[in-house]
Amino acid sequence: MIDALTAEGADVRFVGGCVRDALLGRESDDIDIGTPDPPERVLALLEDAGIDTRTVPRGIEHGTVTALAGGERYEITTLRRDERTDGRHAEVAFTDDWREDAARRDFTINAMSASLDGSTLYDYFGGLEDLVAGRVRFVGDPATRIAEDHLRILRFFRFHAWYGQDEPDEKALDACKAAVDTIGTLPGERVQAEMLKLLKAKNPVPALDLMRKAGALAQLLPAIPELERLARLIEIERRIFEKSDPIWRLVERDPFRRLAALIASGDIGKDVGVVHAIAKRLRLHSIDGSRLNSLVTPPEPITPDPQHSRLPYLLHHYGARHVRDWVLIASADQDASELAWQAMLETIATWKAPTFPLRGEDVLALGIQEGPKVGELLGEVEDWWIERDFAPDRAALLEKLDALVAERREE
Repeated sequence: MIDALTAEGADVRFVGGCVRDALLGRESDDIDIGTPDPPERVLALLEDAGIDTRTVPRGIEHGTVTALAGGERYEITTLRRDERTDGRHAEVAFTDDWREDAARRDFTINAMSASLDGSTLYDYFGGLEDLVAGRVRFVGDPATRIAEDHLRILRFFRFHAWYGQDEPDEKALDACKAAVDTIGTLPGERVQAEMLKLLKAKNPVPALDLMRKAGALAQLLPAIPELERLARLIEIERRIFEKSDPIWRLVERDPFRRLAALIASGDIGKDVGVVHAIAKRLRLHSIDGSRLNSLVTPPEPITPDPQHSRLPYLLHHYGARHVRDWVLIASADQDASELAWQAMLETIATWKAPTFPLRGEDVLALGIQEGPKVGELLGEVEDWWIERDFAPDRAALLEKLDALVAERREE
């Protein structure tokens, strides 16, 4: 694909996040390529190379073409300059000036580009120096960059969580504070994407604290949360990540679990309407909204007991993922031995759901006609079995079933 894009001698480069992450030795999910060729020419070059059927135009009016080649996804974007912006949308014009294209980007660490062979770094605004220093700095005037796109306020906090060190850039933070009210005008989907990415950072708490002090959290949440519970959860996650046993690798940096720990703190988590309001503001899919609600309000209190009598019941009914998250969140909120919580997590990680020994034919064999009553009887016996920690064997379950059937006949 690279050969196709450079077939006529165009100066094609890697741009943006993939360059930044490569300099840090991190893997990048997105491979972005910049080119001075207009998008129509990009499509033609790819078609000439025989990969047109795997090329999907996306946002082509903004100069971007998505190409799939060799199992990789590439975003190919024509160099641009902004003609007009209103804080939410931009009208662009194409250019062949690399510096002009870099000047419209948000942060210096995102404005770098590199030759395709990696031998040359193009850094017009000191991005490499900022990256090494752990400094998130806007390209040019921060207020101007934010006026072009209000989402850059949230992006500043997100990038500070991922790449910042120590104190934030003062000019950038001041500009974010001055424009914080504009966050309320942003579409929920864009806010959601930024917040979930921020929460996946190694430790998002310092950035969230900056957001709280700047007034940004107040634009997103119906009440200002405490951060201590989330900080404790992240420390627990960190210690678990350090364990060599593969079972602990299941505890990933889950943004929804972290969001639940954040909003379940103090009084904010006691209001049943809070989760609904947050899900609506972030435009969460119904599945994600339901999961968030479940994480904030588990079906019963979770206590630090390695022999937790209800653990098998919860695992059987709700699954290991939900129960693991409830235990992690509870462990960040209760003063108890870390060993007790770890024992519970180990039980969850190694738990295998037992197979219920009875089937519908066992009920039919007792003279019950096919219909809803078969399922009802099986359900009652299964609940009895679960409540006894799955200990009763098939013979005991058949005896219980026979007793239930006899009771029904007497009624």
